[in-house]
Amino acid sequence: MTPGTTRRNVFVLAVCQALNATALTLMVASSALTGQMLAGDESLATLPIGLQFLTALLTTFPVSLLMRRHGRRWGFTLGAVAGVAGGFVMMQAVFAGSFFGFCIGNAIIGIAQATAQFYRFAAADAADERFRGKAISLVLAGGVVAAIVGPELAKWSRLAFTEAEFAGCFAVVMGLGIATMLIVQLVRIPRPTAAEQSEKGRAWGELLRQPTLVVAVAAGMIGYGTMTLVMTSTPLAMVHHHHDFDDAAFVIQWHVLGMFVPSFFTGSLIQRFGVLNVVLAGMVLLAVCVGINLTGTEIMQFWSALLLLGVGWNFAFIGASTLLTETYRPAERARVQAFNDFMVGIAIAGASFCSGWLHGRFGWEAVNLGVVAPLVAVIVALLWLRGRRAAEALVRPAV
Repeated sequence: MTPGTTRRNVFVLAVCQALNATALTLMVASSALTGQMLAGDESLATLPIGLQFLTALLTTFPVSLLMRRHGRRWGFTLGAVAGVAGGFVMMQAVFAGSFFGFCIGNAIIGIAQATAQFYRFAAADAADERFRGKAISLVLAGGVVAAIVGPELAKWSRLAFTEAEFAGCFAVVMGLGIATMLIVQLVRIPRPTAAEQSEKGRAWGELLRQPTLVVAVAAGMIGYGTMTLVMTSTPLAMVHHHHDFDDAAFVIQWHVLGMFVPSFFTGSLIQRFGVLNVVLAGMVLLAVCVGINLTGTEIMQFWSALLLLGVGWNFAFIGASTLLTETYRPAERARVQAFNDFMVGIAIAGASFCSGWLHGRFGWEAVNLGVVAPLVAVIVALLWLRGRRAAEALVRPAV
């Protein structure tokens, strides 16, 4: 694939990422509050978005194998169609006052989220080794649009239908799915060859004995799980502590800026300082976010903590995704990428389900304290792997 085609694919995938992240940001700002309104129980508020992530988890392997057989564009188109269908079902559920229907719509959206997770890998697979980190970063940089547009769309569309608060939010989700479905047709990534499809690669046991793979997956899980647990409960916590919806949307907007603006330079940081150091920096920032959240519940604390939560997620997730690309051969690509996103999906779904329950039963402090031990464990693992690599680098020249 020529450099020009690679850059074209990165641009198209970045636009699709922007549309998908805008829909997700809009749902983060409104879904928990919509769930609470429909269910009448705060502890059930994050159940619908939890089902979204659960469906994404369950469809990760099928979607990856589907794209291996039929190509990336086919799979991405399927995901966009699911985004349209899910938005329509959620909108109708709000009109009908149906919590069950709202859950179903969120579950359908999960298929779209499962396919969108592969945008970054699609860009990396078509790039040379040195450009992979930047390709992943640039695709995720599309989320900057989501940071600016998503919360504004949530505020604008929340009362678009006066007879059904929040229904307009999900009409917008449907529209974003239609736009993605059209734009993703511009992707030009060759289908896997017959030889690539028939080659098996190494057995799972051998793959999982790689410390780098284990640490990459663990970092992706805990980084994304921490972000999801804290982010999902933030609108609930803010409303609970007497801040209004526009304040919550403002905080989410800055959080998403923190998630995606660093993508313009995260790839360069990986090249300069090394992937392990960037992932480690991300984990430390996530820990600092937790510390700030435990100091109080004023707007400034929510804002600064969620901003750091976004930046920490960016470093951890892009770094972990880049680290993962070191662990597989071309024939193993679909399996390892699907395994990684399946494990990350477990963390996301678990965090989504637990977030509202933890907040409703034990409060905001419990949500934040729940991530301390996993963060410490991953930081220790990263330090161990960095030390192991340094020791190997010292021995290698003497061999």
